[in-house]
Amino acid sequence: MYVRFLLSLRNVEDLLHERGIEISHETVRFWWNRFGPMFAAEIRRNRVSRMRSYSNWQWHLDEVFVKINGETHYLWRAVDHEGEVLESYVTKRRDRKAALKFLKKSMKRYGNPEVIVTDKLRSYGAAMTVIGNAPKQETGRWLNNRAENSHLPFRRRERAMLRFRQMRCLQKFAAVHYSVHNHFNQERHLYNRDNFKLNQTAALAEWRQLCSG
Repeated sequence: MYVRFLLSLRNVEDLLHERGIEISHETVRFWWNRFGPMFAAEIRRNRVSRMRSYSNWQWHLDEVFVKINGETHYLWRAVDHEGEVLESYVTKRRDRKAALKFLKKSMKRYGNPEVIVTDKLRSYGAAMTVIGNAPKQETGRWLNNRAENSHLPFRRRERAMLRFRQMRCLQKFAAVHYSVHNHFNQERHLYNRDNFKLNQTAALAEWRQLCSG
């Protein structure tokens, strides 16, 4: 519940109290720190092979400004053409070195896409020249809207958590949050209600099986 919904640790404590389960909010923190990354890794593992089979795979790269104790950090994200967040990476700078490390991390896990859409930040072009992906890069004023729109769930979560206090916590939570969001993001506006309910039920069944394992 803590990862899926806009809830605080104490909100989860109160909800479990209504169900007759007496725990501390620190227990919820321990549970999510212990099991959240495990669930996220399993979700990613189940999707990697399917993603790599796309012949027209397109990535959208963008970065979000995040304040940690008053200092600006950058949350880099790779989003595919279906709107799923593939990878996230937190850095203190927005230079070529950071962009190169982020690209190498993403490509090591997911392979090489056919097209990479970015904004006009020169760090992307410099990093792709090093990798050899410069011909695959595309930039444009509205081409990267897919990545821009994918900021919204993270921003809502950031406000609910009253910001992050450590770079390590931001990296860990972003990785877990994006994986779980991908799993339950059924894009309901693309389906009629019957098909949406079927997809939602299948996602929930897979989630319960993953958690029980």
